[in-house]
Order: sequence, then C-alpha cells, then structure tokens
Amino acid sequence: MASVNVNRNVTDPFYRYKMPRILAKVEGKGNGIKTVIVNMVDVAKALHRPAEYPTKYFGCELGAQTQFDVKNERYIVNGSHDAFKLQDLLDDFIKRFVLCQECDNPETNLIVKKGFILQRCIACGHTGNIDMCHKLTTYILKCPPPAEDNHGTNNTPNKKTAPKSKKDKTKKGKESNGTPQTNGDHGENGVEEKVADKESGEDDLDWNQDVSEEAVKARMQALSSAARNLTIDEDLGKSERERIDIFYNYLMNKKKDSFADASDKAVLAEAERLDIKDKAPMIMVEIFFDANIITQLKTFRNYFIRFTHDNKKAQKNVIGGLEILIGKVYHEALINKVPHIFKWFYDNDILFEEVLIEWHSKQASKKFISKEEAAEIKIKAQPFITWLQEAEEEESSEGEDDDDDLEIVYDERATSVAIETVKKPEVSNNKVEEDDDFDIDAI
Repeated sequence: MASVNVNRNVTDPFYRYKMPRILAKVEGKGNGIKTVIVNMVDVAKALHRPAEYPTKYFGCELGAQTQFDVKNERYIVNGSHDAFKLQDLLDDFIKRFVLCQECDNPETNLIVKKGFILQRCIACGHTGNIDMCHKLTTYILKCPPPAEDNHGTNNTPNKKTAPKSKKDKTKKGKESNGTPQTNGDHGENGVEEKVADKESGEDDLDWNQDVSEEAVKARMQALSSAARNLTIDEDLGKSERERIDIFYNYLMNKKKDSFADASDKAVLAEAERLDIKDKAPMIMVEIFFDANIITQLKTFRNYFIRFTHDNKKAQKNVIGGLEILIGKVYHEALINKVPHIFKWFYDNDILFEEVLIEWHSKQASKKFISKEEAAEIKIKAQPFITWLQEAEEEESSEGEDDDDDLEIVYDERATSVAIETVKKPEVSNNKVEEDDDFDIDAI
C-alpha cells in the first residue's frame, strides 16, 4: 500500500512519520450513493487518533452525513467523493488536530478538560489549546479520545464506541474496591501520586511538570487561549442583534487587513459559531461591496456561495443587503445598474432563479428601505426578471414540443440544431425601451 508523509509539507523521503494513502470506494446509486474509506483504521493508527475523528471531519467539510461501523471497520461518508479530495481534507485535519503547534511533530495527544481540548506534544512537551471554532470539536467533546499512555499512542476507538473487554471489567472492579489506577503507569509511585491527588482535590496534578521559563510561557499562552474560547462560548448566550454586531465587527477588523487572514471557510465558521448563517450574507454585502460591486463580486464570490448554496433564507438576505446598498448607500451610482448586478449574482450561482422571481413578484416592502426605494429597484430589475421568465417558458415549451414529435438523428447537423435550441431568447424591444441603460445581451 502506498504511503505518504504525515506532514505532506515535508518532502524528505526518509521522514519517519508515514501514513497510508487514503483508499476510497464509491458504493450505491442515486440518493443512496456513499463513499467507503477502505483503510481508515490504518490511517487513524498512523495519526494516533480514533478513526471516527477524521471521518467526522470529512463530513463537516463536505456537508455530508457520516456512518461508523466500528466492528466491521467500515467508515462511510454519504455522497460520491474522490480519494484525492479526501486526502487534501485529511491534510487540513492533520494541521488542525494532529501536528504540534510548536514543532510540527505529529506525536501529540488530545486531552478533553473542562469543556476545552488541549493538545500535548510528546516530542517537545508543548501544550496548546485547539481552536474550538470547527464543528468537529463538538463531537470530540462528546466522544473524547482514550486516556493517553506513556508513548502517546492514542489510536484506539473513542469511549462511546469502544467494546468493553475483560480487562476493562477487571479494572473497573478494582476501582470500585477503592484501589485507584493511573493511565499508562501502574507502578507504586503512580498509585501514591493518585491518592495524593484525590486528597488534595487535584486529579490531574503532575509533580514532574516542567517549570522552565519557556514551559511556563507556553502554559500561560494555553490558559489565555482557554479564556478566549470561554468568551466565545458566552457569545451564544447573547441576543441575535448582539451576535450580528459581533460578526460585523469581525468582518470590519478583517477588512482593515484586506481580508489577508479571513478565508471563506473562516468567515463561514465564525457565522456558524454565532448561529447567524442565514443573516450573515446581508452583513457581508455591506462590508464587501461599494459602488464597484460588479468587479468586487469576482473576489468575494466563494464567500457567498458557502452561505447561499441550497439556502433560500441566505439568498433572500443577500437581496435585502443589495436593496440597502443600492437604495440607500450608493443610489446614484448603482440604480441604473440594477439588472446588471442581479444578473451577475445569478450567473455566479449566488442567487437562484426561483428566489429572484419570488422576490420580484411580491409587493415592495419597507423592511430594509422605504417602499418607494424598494419599488424603484424592482422596476429597474424588470427587464432581467422578464428575461428569466421568458427563458423558463421557452425551455418548458420546447420540452413539450420535443415530446410530441421526437426524431433522433445521429449526425453533426442534429447536434448543431440541438445547441441552437437551448439558447435563451432575446428580450423584446418593448422591454428594452423601458430602460435605455440595460441590454441583457451586452452583459
């Protein structure tokens, strides 16, 4: 089986940390299609992590459900996914949850403690706090990894799915008889230290802890990170208006740095953390765009797609943001470009035909701007909406005609005719005259 470096940024062929390359097998058809990761157990052992963690990470990143059959070693992600894509996602998982934040060494253990996830490096001794923004952290908190041993081989299934063995029952029996046990060290010294911990009320006290200046500084940094994540958890207890303000300030701070460290994934994660994914696009329109919206859309297209794909509420809030931008902020500069703007959002798969037609069919509302301003925007958008509706009618009528009298001819002439029939119809001259500045074919 082919192997690759655990840290694929390291190109040294003699790098000691290797893992098998992911093998993926697609099974089923239609809605039942799924991808089985054939060697997930072997990959997880190489990373010293439960196999459920990388599988669940794939599900979070791909927006797909996952299934675990620990007994038969079957780890499944719904949908059809390429092995190369899964390998790239595994690299992201390794960077987030495996590699040491200090030395980039994969000899690390995860420790769940008081609602936080710590990462301890066996190689350099660094202890850091895992970023709690990713969805996988919720799963890790619910299903923590097994207790770390002396070698950091933290690669057994998590507590939720691990089968109970006779040794576990024996160990449980000893604990019930009042004999404390340690994780990975069953010597007399370990027992004495555990008893002392029980008496002092500090279960995890480490008498051999490094007290050097660098170690103390690392622990202080971990504590400050923990305090920051505690503040993050408190944000969810705030009102929606306050959480929207937090997201607004987050984007404004990123804008000052020209969004250098704000990827589309990071912005989505922040919105999901604050539980405002549906309403976040309205704030994004306000922060990302100005009078040069059409050119700026190319830069921020992926940001919006992450929010609006299969999400009508998010698309409606994009339209609400555009109404504010056009009707209030940049009225003179953008009002005559309304059909162009909506067509750009439509062509870039941010706004869908169904949502646009539904928005235009309703009466002008003063939800975001005045009724007069909203009505003006809808009037300006009329040629584009007409174009959408006529294109839909044309396609449906062509489909009916083809069903009535269908003749299939396998030659080049038939192919050229088929290509010509799917072209969208031109806007009637009467509609174009209503707005001299708009030409749908010139967009």
